[in-house]
Amino acid sequence: MIEIRDVVKIYETGAISFKALDGVNLAIGEGEFTGILGPSGSGKSTMMNILGCLDTMTSGSYILDGKEVGSLTDNERAAIRNRKIGFVFQSFNLLPRLTVYENVELPMIYAGMGRHERSERTKKALSKVGLLEWSMHKPNEISGGQKQRVAIARAIAMEPAVIMADEPTGNLDTKSSLDVLRIFQDLNDEGATIIMVTHEPENIKYLKRIVKFKDGKVVEDTEVCNRRVLKDIPPEEYPTTP
Repeated sequence: MIEIRDVVKIYETGAISFKALDGVNLAIGEGEFTGILGPSGSGKSTMMNILGCLDTMTSGSYILDGKEVGSLTDNERAAIRNRKIGFVFQSFNLLPRLTVYENVELPMIYAGMGRHERSERTKKALSKVGLLEWSMHKPNEISGGQKQRVAIARAIAMEPAVIMADEPTGNLDTKSSLDVLRIFQDLNDEGATIIMVTHEPENIKYLKRIVKFKDGKVVEDTEVCNRRVLKDIPPEEYPTTP
């Protein structure tokens, strides 16, 4: 699904150069649920931006779903983002004047998808996150946890090759965080490939694989032992911390 080879990212600020990524190699297979962790300045956010085609690398190779994307133009990267990548951000990024339904539908309008298919996909995505009955509400009428579930519905409606989540539980309380992690686990069980950046070590136990960054390098790449499966835990029995 994803193969990163010898990726370097250097930021230039006047006469100062900063190497955010230093020869990173990483492979993520189809159907994995991978967490990217590391302290501030470790390179994890830069890695996510490159994986999501939001930024370009200075050198190296990036293959996504069998296609080399590292040397694409801005327009070509935008097309890849729209078709192959679903994004979930910490701040939700919902448009306040649109309804829940319209927020989920919007990327499909940009993609030129027909009305009937948009409707079917929007309803299916909202059903997956348990919010179909909230379709006509505006973002200011729902909770933070519900907003993040809308963002997940928007991400999956285009049926992307990979879902990239950047600190998706960072603004949520414990129960809402576990609701989101439960949805990600369910999507992963259905075959979705998920990459999640997180600074919260408590989230590790719900993932399948952890990749840790430090000083622009991968310093640890391990499978999660004794992974917790949230569908086996009733919401009323959720732990008090993730």
